Amino acid sequence: MIIVTSAFVPGREVKELKGFVRGSTVQAKHIGKDIIAGLKTLIGGEISEYSELMEEARKQAIERMTNEAEKLGANAVIAVRLETSSVMQNASEIIAYGTAVFVE
Repeated sequence: MIIVTSAFVPGREVKELKGFVRGSTVQAKHIGKDIIAGLKTLIGGEISEYSELMEEARKQAIERMTNEAEKLGANAVIAVRLETSSVMQNASEIIAYGTAVFVE
């Protein structure tokens, strides 16, 4: 599956538009990671526990979007975007969306 943020796939021609596809996940913080993150805020630097959590959430959202595109018979998703929003305290949604297409 080809995934691009552009409106086209370089060197390929869009033969068929399959439609809008999306994938999302809601992730909550882990209490143990919260404690470590709280300590890191005192000394500064990257809070890798949260970075890892968000990276895993992005991968899951993209995988779900890709699965939806495959069900439509697409071999590429163009104009892909990722967004995040707070669903509740200590929980965020990551959504990946784009346009499923068939390219040659």
